Amino acid sequence: MTAETITADASGTWRLGDLPVHRIGFGAMRLTGSAAFHHGTPSDRARSLTVLRRAVELGVNHIDTAAFYFSSLRSANELINTALAPYPDGLVVATKVGPYRDLSGEWGTSARPDQLRGHVEENLRQLGRDHLDVVYLRRMRQDSIAEHFGALAELREAGLVRHLGISAVEPRHLAEALAIAPVVSVQNRYALDRSDPAADEVLRLCGERGIAFVPYYAVAGPTGEKGATSAHDEAVLSVARAHGVSPAQIRIAWTLHQGPHVLAIPGTGDPGHLAENVAAGALRLTGEELARLNASRPQAD
Repeated sequence: MTAETITADASGTWRLGDLPVHRIGFGAMRLTGSAAFHHGTPSDRARSLTVLRRAVELGVNHIDTAAFYFSSLRSANELINTALAPYPDGLVVATKVGPYRDLSGEWGTSARPDQLRGHVEENLRQLGRDHLDVVYLRRMRQDSIAEHFGALAELREAGLVRHLGISAVEPRHLAEALAIAPVVSVQNRYALDRSDPAADEVLRLCGERGIAFVPYYAVAGPTGEKGATSAHDEAVLSVARAHGVSPAQIRIAWTLHQGPHVLAIPGTGDPGHLAENVAAGALRLTGEELARLNASRPQAD
């Protein structure tokens, strides 16, 4: 069986509230530029549309995006709308609010709570939707997220948003949000070669509460938004050789092995890489392989 014939259902399924999704999804950020959504040369438009359509053909039913994912010539939301509308039944599109950029691409400070409705409505307009399936509040270094999350909870009650998530948070922020409204998903930076005890604790808490944990930059590692890392520990390389797959696929597989509630949203603008990412959901690592990979993780300071 080749990567091209493996579909996302091989990764298993989790529910975002009442919405079932395959555990391998797709992150749209990299569709807007070669290096990151606000740097680099915009990717080829036709290829980006092909990648989105192919992702759905491969069974991906969870796409992660944001209105602030745009470059000089590309908007992730517009590409998703163009490629996939009318949206197939069962496709879950998650977006996030909190950060924002002006039309020139410059970042502003975090949105105020009273601005979040406008940001939700902008995502609705760009995606051509009458409601958003999942909206994350992306924390921007606020000590408390209560006021911002409360504003999104009001939009959920008004029917603009179906489910809520939070991003870039510590355990105390999860408790703060849960006191206001249900949380179906938490999106934090998390990777094999990145040590973060707070993220480990959030992952554990989410598992206890049946909340999805969605790592970002899981394949990028230390390189972050610049793209997939090319620096792989020998443990990753040896496991990849044993399975006859790429190191990136092992990193995705390791991520999914962290718990049944963990979802992966690797992004790419390359159809070949897309098929490999989806196929990583079918990889099953042995206990010895997981122990070797875990032993390679950096220790917290």
